[in-house]
Amino acid sequence: MPRVRRGNNKLQRRKKLLERAKGYFGTRRRLYRTVKEQVERSLQFAYRDRRARKRDFRRLWSVRINAACRLNGVSYSQFIHGLHTGEIAINRKILADMAVHDPQGFTQLVDVARQALQA
Repeated sequence: MPRVRRGNNKLQRRKKLLERAKGYFGTRRRLYRTVKEQVERSLQFAYRDRRARKRDFRRLWSVRINAACRLNGVSYSQFIHGLHTGEIAINRKILADMAVHDPQGFTQLVDVARQALQA
């Protein structure tokens, strides 16, 4: 069986990995073996954190909505329950944006939620 010479393919594969390691510190961007380990590790973090980002944003939205609810004299859980009871379908992302940028509109939603709870 003839011997395979990998010259160009090998160089291209290494070059691709080294380009991915651009911006890393020290040997993590220079030495191939270290680069390979670090790039794989970085890709694992990226995969994990793409999912964690969704959780983090939902937590942030909940905190913002809760703060705005407290300013209007109602708890977060009562507000959300009131919206569901009043059949108002607005997601937390939009509610949080309203809480920050449109406080008057948010106050109107709180009033609607209160009325739905009393009815």
